[in-house]
Amino acid sequence: MQFTKRLREGVRRGEITCTVRIWTRLQVRVGGRYKMEDGEIEVDSIEPIGFPDITPQLARASGFAGVLDLLKVAKHGKGEKIYLIRFHYVPPRKKASAPRKVS
Repeated sequence: MQFTKRLREGVRRGEITCTVRIWTRLQVRVGGRYKMEDGEIEVDSIEPIGFPDITPQLARASGFAGVLDLLKVAKHGKGEKIYLIRFHYVPPRKKASAPRKVS
């Protein structure tokens, strides 16, 4: 699941925890993890919704200025099925340092 560059920092900070996608078919699953530049997104829930459910409040919660702004980004190809996807950001794991050799 990709996010436009202007939303990525809000996702990492936990300010954006939902997204609206308009797809031909569902492309993520609950519990699935999807890579971002650093870290991952884990899908918490997926809900089919309709156009009337896309409110200004939902658009803002998704990181957009309003409904039209969201719709410009949400539609993918010939998609007609609308999904509200709730998720949380999972930061990258810190790499464990190699054990030191003692001579």
